[in-house]
Amino acid sequence: MTKNTDVRLALALLGALLLAGSAWAQSAEPLLVNVEWLAQHLNDPKIVVLHVEGERAFPTAHIPGAHLISEDDVAKPHNMAKGELMLELPPAEELRATFQARGVSDDSRVIVYAGKDTAAQSATRIVLTLDYLGLGERTSLLNGGLAAWQRAGKPVAKGAADARQGRLAAVPTKPVIVDAEFVNSLGQRTGYKLVDARAPVYYKGIESTFGKSGHIPGAISIPFSSMVDALQLIDRDHVATVFHDAGITADDKIVVYCHVGQQATLVALGARLLGHQVVMYDGAFQDWATANRGSVEK
Repeated sequence: MTKNTDVRLALALLGALLLAGSAWAQSAEPLLVNVEWLAQHLNDPKIVVLHVEGERAFPTAHIPGAHLISEDDVAKPHNMAKGELMLELPPAEELRATFQARGVSDDSRVIVYAGKDTAAQSATRIVLTLDYLGLGERTSLLNGGLAAWQRAGKPVAKGAADARQGRLAAVPTKPVIVDAEFVNSLGQRTGYKLVDARAPVYYKGIESTFGKSGHIPGAISIPFSSMVDALQLIDRDHVATVFHDAGITADDKIVVYCHVGQQATLVALGARLLGHQVVMYDGAFQDWATANRGSVEK
């Protein structure tokens, strides 16, 4: 082998390594992180931690540096007496202001977790909202939430969070939300599976909700509760088994719904963990039933 050949090979190898490094740097962050990871990175300057719970619980115990946020903070005001939908996303500029007030910027790494007495699907609603704003690849869920943090003996803080202002560019939203028209068009689309994330008693029509019993025609059942164990922990292998047993294949694109757009976000996160393209019908069964968007079946 000549000297020139050695040089060419060395340059080619260097180029490959640089390309690999660039691809690694641009890759999405893990969607799920554990307590030890967060403990090691908690003081990283770009980390923003969001505690999902009500105002009363936050001052008693939260992860140091965390900022309080709730589902109501990222939802339009609604009046149930007037038939208005719950948990609908407000305009993007309002959402950006909400997250900026909690320190989120375009280059932030955002970690979302559920408060000790808060269900995982409340936290995943915040994760989905960040994904909608185009921050999904920089957002992770802390597996097990505050309860897991405390079980591991990690320190907690009390009182109010320090003020921190972020900056978010007004970029187009990501198309992770669909409406009833899209759901009604699924029969003409290939590769989609409609998933009902509600408890089986609602899917089967044993109990009614919003005045109707059953599920949207063609939907399969993946209950939100099947995504987590008794400690609100998510195991990817278990999620893969649940999806497989429900008839989901690797190439399927997922459209998920629930009662009002909360529980479905947990199944949406499970789908993302497995690499599926996933969108959510945000109006959910509330919109389908109260606005008579279509029939239901048992």
